Amino acid sequence: MSQDFFYGTGKRKTSVSRTRLYKGTGTITVNGRELADYFPRATLQMIIRQPLKLTKTLEKFNIACRVTGGGLSGQAQAVRHGISRALLEFDPEMRGVLKRAGFLTRDSRVKERKKYGQRAARARFQYSKR
Repeated sequence: MSQDFFYGTGKRKTSVSRTRLYKGTGTITVNGRELADYFPRATLQMIIRQPLKLTKTLEKFNIACRVTGGGLSGQAQAVRHGISRALLEFDPEMRGVLKRAGFLTRDSRVKERKKYGQRAARARFQYSKR
């Protein structure tokens, strides 16, 4: 039983990306839209292409992503994480290169919750002595 795609789940903050890699020419679609249409900022497009450039597989795969939650930056990093995991499923030999670049580690930093009696997570209400 041979599968026609390689799958990877990527996460960052509250964003979750379900990524599929198909053999192809290098087109990337996110939620049914072109990459440049969904992520208009060049830096976000660069973030998504990083694991492909690193492993020299930029023109080998067509990528289809479904991403939900969070903002554009978190979604782009979730897509990068998903692509990295899918590349690992395609070729386990890429693990060393991707690991060294830090693309396989789930970035677990999330916004700290607001505490009661305070203005924000750590910021206190303004205090006046006099």
